[in-house]
This record gives sequence, structure tokens and C-alpha cells, in this order.
Amino acid sequence: MQKALPYKDWFADTTASGGRRGGSSTTPAGFNDVDSVSRLVSENAVVVFARKDCCMCHVVKLLLHGHGVNPTVFDVDEAYEDDVVNELSRIIGVDGSGNATRPQFPAVFVGGELFGGLENVMGAHISGELVPRLREARALWL
Repeated sequence: MQKALPYKDWFADTTASGGRRGGSSTTPAGFNDVDSVSRLVSENAVVVFARKDCCMCHVVKLLLHGHGVNPTVFDVDEAYEDDVVNELSRIIGVDGSGNATRPQFPAVFVGGELFGGLENVMGAHISGELVPRLREARALWL
């Protein structure tokens, strides 16, 4: 039987995330500023908000990496999950009163707009719409 190797993201400081073109993996090591969520969305081409140790989040990250995209990954600790979901709701214009319309993890933002979760990303990948959208957001060059 083969032993599974753990998947690791190499994280940089959230203040060092660079520009709109690429992405770097970030984590809210000392997350205390909810506005950093909106800053991440606006400053990076592709951002993945993921729950730690979530298999669906892992699949989204692998799919994007497989396309050659280096998304900014925001692994959310359980303690800050509600704050991040509230901030994401504010960014996309949801009032937050109903759970059905609130963003869920993984939440993928492409070009500053909510692209969706695993279903949306996989559906766009299968239909061939993902790559043009990533090019439009300047996350892919070829």
C-alpha cells in the first residue's frame, strides 16, 4: 500500500503578495484585519479562499495549478471563518441574512469577481470556459 504524501502550500506574508498578474500563496497568520480579505480580492488575479484540510479546496487548488495558474490561496482558520464569510458576503453584495446565498468554501475569485466554488470551476473547466476566463483576468499568458 502506498503512503500518501501531505500537500503543502508555501506561504508568503500577506503584505508581500504581488500585483494583479500572478499570485502567491498566502495565509492569514496573524489575521486581525478583515479588510485584508477585500484587498486580496482586488489585488490578485485569482484568489482561492479555502478551509484548512478540505478535500474540495484541495481539488480546486490542484486544478488551477494544473492549468499553470499560481492562485493566491487564503487558508481560513476555523476561528476566523465567520469573519471571512461575512467579508466575502459584503464584497459580493449579499446581505448575510440567509445561509443559502452566503459564500461557501472553496470560494474562487477571478479578476476581482466571485467565480464560484468547486462545481463552477469544474463546470467551466469541462465546458472549456475556464481558460479564457483566466486569460481575461491575466492569470494565464499562453
